[in-house]
Amino acid sequence: MSETTRALRSDAERTVRTILEAAERVLSKNPAASMEQIAEAAGVARTTVHRRFSSREALVDAMAGWATKQFAAAVEAAHPETTPPLVALYQVTANVLRVKIDWGFAMSRALSSDPEVGRVHAEVEARCDRLFRSAQAAGVLRADVDPDWARRVYYALIHEAAQSHDGDADTLATRLVDTLLRGLGTGKGLA
Repeated sequence: MSETTRALRSDAERTVRTILEAAERVLSKNPAASMEQIAEAAGVARTTVHRRFSSREALVDAMAGWATKQFAAAVEAAHPETTPPLVALYQVTANVLRVKIDWGFAMSRALSSDPEVGRVHAEVEARCDRLFRSAQAAGVLRADVDPDWARRVYYALIHEAAQSHDGDADTLATRLVDTLLRGLGTGKGLA
């Protein structure tokens, strides 16, 4: 590949990323925003947006795909298979919250019809499942806790934390993991 071809490809990738980032900012404030408003926010011509994305739906699908890749990279960066489970749980949480906070609109559409998006989400879910089982084996989660239930509760906590706008990702991750592991009660049960 020639230097010119690499430079053109790099420029095209930067343009696409600029459009995706602008679309996230604009659509998170106004989900009905037009392609023209997105182009204006990206600092490009409307024709540039249409040349890269054939329709608004194609742009939103591309956003979901981009956010899904960032989501998977956030989990990977925590090295959940090789890091001690408690540390991995915190790091995965902080990393994923950063993506969900920065790409909230796109992540809310991440369950698109794109089979690659579905595959990545299934892979991340499997990794999370392994992390929760590892945490249970290490004594981070109680032995009597259903790891699948704990994972679903964890997902709900992540969703709520990302929506809260009540602190940065690290603060929210600390609060979330503490809530997951200690709960909110005084230790008194129903029985």
